[in-house]
Amino acid sequence: MSSYSNNKATYSPSAPPLSNPNEPPIAHPYHPPSTTNYTYPNYPHQSQPQTTSYVPSSSYGYYQPASFPSGTDPQVIQSFQMVDRDHSGFVEDKELQQALSSSYQRFSLRTIRLLIFIFKNPSEYFSRIGPKEFAALWSCLGQWKAIFERFDRDRSGKIDVTELRDALYSLGYMVPPSVLEVLISRYTDGSGRRPELCFDSFVECGMVVKGLTEKFKEKDTRYTGSAKLTYDEFMSMILPFIVSY
Repeated sequence: MSSYSNNKATYSPSAPPLSNPNEPPIAHPYHPPSTTNYTYPNYPHQSQPQTTSYVPSSSYGYYQPASFPSGTDPQVIQSFQMVDRDHSGFVEDKELQQALSSSYQRFSLRTIRLLIFIFKNPSEYFSRIGPKEFAALWSCLGQWKAIFERFDRDRSGKIDVTELRDALYSLGYMVPPSVLEVLISRYTDGSGRRPELCFDSFVECGMVVKGLTEKFKEKDTRYTGSAKLTYDEFMSMILPFIVSY
């Protein structure tokens, strides 16, 4: 998997910008890069202003500062502190699930584990995130929530396959019907009815489509919708998203 981890900094967990409705649609399955510079928000080499919110104790007997980006909403900091009961300076899957479910709606552990996989610092061995990643995740979910509400036209609190298609298209992802069916079939309840996505499932779908598209675009440098990949490159692109959750 080395070829994937070495390139992970190119993935941007933030929600993609909405397309300009006045621009004509394009032929290939996704838009070229936006002029806005979306960068991976939790890499240690990026210089971002930080503020120390509190100092958690560690199990090894020394102290390390926990830093949130400057200007972080106090509610976000409070949400982190409330679930970080051991004051380790990190939150794991069930703690993150509790924090997000108290502010949005209940998140499944499957979605939580995908979010941790995407947002955690690559140098962090354990499946957990710190304050900086938590703040970036919270901000990202706010962007996805706005997109969800825009396309939940009947205000049902759920997204059907047509609304999912329109939401992804508005973000520049012309996902073919066969792929949409595969995406949404993951959420069937066995009743035979067409599945609908709650917010957490919508985020899961959006993150997977966006993440895989960005990895594919690394090979499709001319944005034609086609690319030549080796078997190793293909497996390194797909498997991390499958095994992460």
